[in-house]
Amino acid sequence: MLTDQEAAALACVDEAAVGRTLLELMAVPSVTGSPAESELQHLLAGRLERLGLDVDLWSMDLPALLADPEFPGMEAARDEAWGLVGRTGEGDGPTLILQGHVDVVPPGDRAAWEGDPFVPRVTGDVVHGRGACDMKAGLAAHLAALAAVRAAGVRLRGRAAVHFVVGEEDGGLGAFGTLRRGYTGDACVITEPTAGTLITANAGALTFRLSVPGKAAHASSRDAGVSAIDGYLAIHRALAELERARNHAPSPLMAEYPIPYALSVGTLRAGDWASSVPDLLTAEGRLGVRLDEEPAGARAELERCVAEVCAADPWLREHPATVTWPGGQFASGRLQEGHPLRGLVRDACADANGWSSRPRERGAPYGSDLRLYAGAGIPTLQYGPGDVRVAHSAQERVSVAEVVAVARTLVLTVLRTVGGE
Repeated sequence: MLTDQEAAALACVDEAAVGRTLLELMAVPSVTGSPAESELQHLLAGRLERLGLDVDLWSMDLPALLADPEFPGMEAARDEAWGLVGRTGEGDGPTLILQGHVDVVPPGDRAAWEGDPFVPRVTGDVVHGRGACDMKAGLAAHLAALAAVRAAGVRLRGRAAVHFVVGEEDGGLGAFGTLRRGYTGDACVITEPTAGTLITANAGALTFRLSVPGKAAHASSRDAGVSAIDGYLAIHRALAELERARNHAPSPLMAEYPIPYALSVGTLRAGDWASSVPDLLTAEGRLGVRLDEEPAGARAELERCVAEVCAADPWLREHPATVTWPGGQFASGRLQEGHPLRGLVRDACADANGWSSRPRERGAPYGSDLRLYAGAGIPTLQYGPGDVRVAHSAQERVSVAEVVAVARTLVLTVLRTVGGE
């Protein structure tokens, strides 16, 4: 059942404007750490100002944030980072945060794309291109929801706040800096692509680097050397066993995934000459963090695994491999059991788009900004347009109708949390 105020606000969600906004945002190639990341923050600041929000656009103090002992890690080199928060001015009641990241991953092999990945391609209702679902569609949904509430003339008893952040893809710099600036709230909805489901928990992900030593020699007398590649192979097999052990009996929220907490090696570099025995191998990868597991415990398990392999090998016993932890460090996070936000968003989706659209609840096997907001004591969940299975790929796409459905859900979520007077 909708109130007159809710029905009026839903009627103000402009589908054509949603599509135009999505195309405009996607045309900015805001790759993590690039100047275009900052460009998009300034573009969005203008959008928020035109919606009548109080806007704070600030240059983040990168040295201070990087020196913070709780800094979540960063992989992309950057000279600047901009924070952006917009807030409705009226109301002394609760604050609902609508959050989304502006950065996208690089396009990869451009030959795999049909056309330029940063020139949106439209086929029917579907928009193709880098950032379509991860997560320019989510940003467009936030803007559309706020525009509809404003167009309906609703006066809020609390505040709606928009946090648009940089650096999510490589660790969470933007969210971390926004929270450190003192912006908080009573609940938060992140519009990451959730494929019509409600994500109330995220696994974590830790970037690791293995350095495996060998002994150089001419390839014609390789018996005089020790190949770092041979030493690594035993470690690689042990990591596969560790992954199997860490995925035994996962949380019910993660049970639908074949590997909820993946341990994956993404890069291998060894040797510097084809006719030399390689004296160093460097491997970098990702260690999944289980729900409610401390990252320090996950790190210790991997380090112990590598140490056990080294102890059993005559060469590595005297020349052990080392493990370091550069780059993004994502803890796990979750919405606490029984919190009313999950039911409120579920019902808002059903009331706005039909009862058959009421989303089921699940967890996600990847890290996100959810864990930073939850860690700051802000109840947080993810609900947004698109499917993460096509994110980061040359098939990235999103349906405009899905963006509109999420915007409608956000309209009712805003009205039912920081409500009309």
